[in-house]
Amino acid sequence: MAELEVPMFKNTLPDFSGEKLLGEDTKLITSAAEQLKEVIARLLKQLQSNIGQEEHKRPDFSVYTGLSGYALLYLHLHQRLPEDSSSGEGDYLTLSLHHVKEAVANPQGRRHTFLCGDAGPLAIGAVVYSKMGDERNSAQCISRLEAMHINVIRDQTLPDEHLYGRCGYLSALLFVQHHLGTDKVDREVIVKVTKAILESGKAMGSQTKEGPPLMYLWHNKKYLGAAHGLAGIFYTLLLIKEPELWPEIERLVRPCVDFLLSLQFASGNFPSSIGSSSGDRLVQWCHGAPGWVLLFIAAYKTYNDKRYLEAADRCCEVTWNRGLLKKGYGLCHGAAGNAYAFLALFQLTHNQKHLYRAFKFAEWCCTMSERQCRTPDRPFSLFEGLAGTVYFLVDMLDPLNAKFPTFQF
Repeated sequence: MAELEVPMFKNTLPDFSGEKLLGEDTKLITSAAEQLKEVIARLLKQLQSNIGQEEHKRPDFSVYTGLSGYALLYLHLHQRLPEDSSSGEGDYLTLSLHHVKEAVANPQGRRHTFLCGDAGPLAIGAVVYSKMGDERNSAQCISRLEAMHINVIRDQTLPDEHLYGRCGYLSALLFVQHHLGTDKVDREVIVKVTKAILESGKAMGSQTKEGPPLMYLWHNKKYLGAAHGLAGIFYTLLLIKEPELWPEIERLVRPCVDFLLSLQFASGNFPSSIGSSSGDRLVQWCHGAPGWVLLFIAAYKTYNDKRYLEAADRCCEVTWNRGLLKKGYGLCHGAAGNAYAFLALFQLTHNQKHLYRAFKFAEWCCTMSERQCRTPDRPFSLFEGLAGTVYFLVDMLDPLNAKFPTFQF
């Protein structure tokens, strides 16, 4: 058997030795922030000069690899860099609307999730229209988004994971609530979809005598990670605080998290699926340890069990050691996405080591031209390419408020 290619660069970056990168204003210190802003400006010019070419290809309206991903980036820029909101092509909010407007007007009708379906453009459109003062169009986007829940519940072929399933639809609803207020979304929609996810998990869990009470499949495989698997589903369930659901969620999810905890490798990483032949290999948001950190943090906050905090810390250790990926600098399977693991643990613990490590990954992304990585199919997109790198670098400027896009609220 041929030896598998090593999927990451060896981390030769100097580790934390007491550096303080957070200023008294709780933002990144000025010298570090200016360093990143210079790169952000350069990368934005590169991005803007290439997005036009992307628009003339076969239409892709998704947040994951398409035009709606650019809309989310520009919305992020509008919120985080308002002083730089004027560009040669218009202000960031106008650019955001430009990139999402066609997606809102032309639903694809095949998928229902934030990242890969119609829910994402509608959620972004609702927020952008509202921030532009157009409450009528904002309300229409929300109404159309809520109406999708009927198919999300009834379609028995729909999975429950994030990229293509029910949790991905829930994340769109949570996104609107986060930006516009909880009262903007009919809570009964959230309740019904969450119940469908719980019932799906209980039905699958009941088929095995040993194992967690909730189990989910994607493509007939028990995936474990944030994008397609159990870690992402259980994390999303812990975000749902509806009073009539919370006692059951709290009761069912804890043994599920304990089951997952038993699968952690000595390195701190996790397999991509139960019975995976690749073993301790992938250290990336979609299938490896970086994507598990938010689950363990949510479990720690919910159950006050230090085992979950320790598990999150082990995830961050393997991410530091093996998270500079040859796949590139994107969010889904790149250094930018991996760095959010450090930021999440920093926000919880205020341990400067985690902020330092996130910043070193940011510096790594800033020097991407110095090394050869695999070119993704959509090299400028939000989740595979340059737009995601820019999104992360902007988040680094305000690390206590950084949130992995479409997943963390």
